Amino acid sequence: MSFEVRCTDLAGRIGKLKTPHGNLETPAFIPVIHPIRQTITPNFLKSLGFNAVITNAYITLKHYGDEARKRGIHDIIKYDGVIMTDSGGYQVLEYDSIDVEPTVMAIFENDIRSDIPVPLDKPTGYGLKYEKARDNVEQTLKNARETLNAIEGRKSKGIKNNTGNKYHNDDTNGAIWVGPVQGAEHSDLVKYSAVALDKMGFNLMAIGSPVELMEAYEFAILAHMIAIVKRAIPAKPIHLFGAGHPITIPLAVALGCDMFDSASYILYAKDNRYMHSNGTTRLEDLSYLPCQCPICTAYSIKELFYLDRDSRILEVAKHNLYILKAEVNAVKQAIVDGRLWEYVMQKAHAHPKLMEAMELFKTFEYLGEGTPIFKRKAVFFYDPIDQYRPEAKRFRNIVSKFASLKNKKKKLVLYPDSDIHPFYSTRAFLQLVKKFPDAQICTYSPFLGIIPSEISDIFPAAHNLSCKRSTNHNDPKNYPSFIESLDRFIVNNNFEEIIIVANTFMRQIVNDQHYNNLPLIKKLNPKVFDYDHDIITKL
Repeated sequence: MSFEVRCTDLAGRIGKLKTPHGNLETPAFIPVIHPIRQTITPNFLKSLGFNAVITNAYITLKHYGDEARKRGIHDIIKYDGVIMTDSGGYQVLEYDSIDVEPTVMAIFENDIRSDIPVPLDKPTGYGLKYEKARDNVEQTLKNARETLNAIEGRKSKGIKNNTGNKYHNDDTNGAIWVGPVQGAEHSDLVKYSAVALDKMGFNLMAIGSPVELMEAYEFAILAHMIAIVKRAIPAKPIHLFGAGHPITIPLAVALGCDMFDSASYILYAKDNRYMHSNGTTRLEDLSYLPCQCPICTAYSIKELFYLDRDSRILEVAKHNLYILKAEVNAVKQAIVDGRLWEYVMQKAHAHPKLMEAMELFKTFEYLGEGTPIFKRKAVFFYDPIDQYRPEAKRFRNIVSKFASLKNKKKKLVLYPDSDIHPFYSTRAFLQLVKKFPDAQICTYSPFLGIIPSEISDIFPAAHNLSCKRSTNHNDPKNYPSFIESLDRFIVNNNFEEIIIVANTFMRQIVNDQHYNNLPLIKKLNPKVFDYDHDIITKL
């Protein structure tokens, strides 16, 4: 398998997956289409830029049988792009089992020349007791081993495929088999499943059973699942089954998902649900169509609502596809711009359950691995959670190792950070240096912590903009990372005197009630002056 990565931000990445029927740029939304009944034609999907679709191999087998083997899945559904095939896992989830053996299903997917086939898995769903979920994971792993053995067996025996050529062992030119990760909310099972499939040699992983989680708006559990798989298998591409809601796409990409599929565009349309960038709304609740896609410019809301049912479903489904495509493109642009954190945060405010998921970002250290060390555009700080974005964490870590001229400077001056960067280029800095020539001069920010003037020109200290008027920004309890940064900086240096120019934020920190968290500062008994425009003269 060949997977090239061009651009990254957080754990999101723009990549290129090579398949037998062309390259697929990721992140990619892969629409689900029925192998027999297609409300939306594959040609329309391709015209919108969907270069891959997923269809059901089990239904194809039951309906077409040997005819599908002769014609191939691309001819069956009339689509010449990348085709991914589900082997019947959805039917297993619905009916507990299907009447086809895993090896039979695997050979069929191989014979119909699926580009990205999925072994027959046993989904864990959501809410299963641990013992049952563990059994499903073990069954899925057993099926996966049997699938690989069946395919490799045919290759080694030189059995010819339907094109008249022998199977070969060159994985870059063959189908990309997917390792279906199960376990749902049981974290240890998810990790166990992912690691086992990785050892088997699967090059593309797919996280199963998220649909019920998303329907229950359990985005935090979903985020935790993705993080477990990503940390266990950091390099290989990851697919997320059933992710078709516009507000979940940025979250999934930021956490490391490269592909996702869903039939949501048509299922929502059948339920009169109209997608928009921050969710869905029922048609009967709309007074206007807040979109400029070809569907929404061709109809008024009344005209769309009063179409006959089949026509309305078709038109709303098309609109939903436009929204999904736009969302994927917006996420890609955010990755290129280095603004994926800002974009995901903006989306998270669309639903409280998404904000719960965002709280987990504080502990996901792996997000920093894909975040560039330098970005062309400034970092924006809005809310206290932004203190945990990778750029801020990385800067505070640098400062924690900063020693003031090998600890020769005994006086520390702390001054509020401003919107003018770097600090050493400001008039205030020149005045402070003149007044305190032997002091270590630093600014401070609730988001970045302590900023020594010597490194105030590096990213993001010199490339950030924060909202300073919010009441949240004046409450130290919302910024534990700042307290930690200040404490570590003091510990790492041997200051004998501290002068603090305190804004509202710092004034609260140096109050008696906060000294308990900063025993070293309390011991040094700092001189504190309230900030105003003439403060340096007063010093």
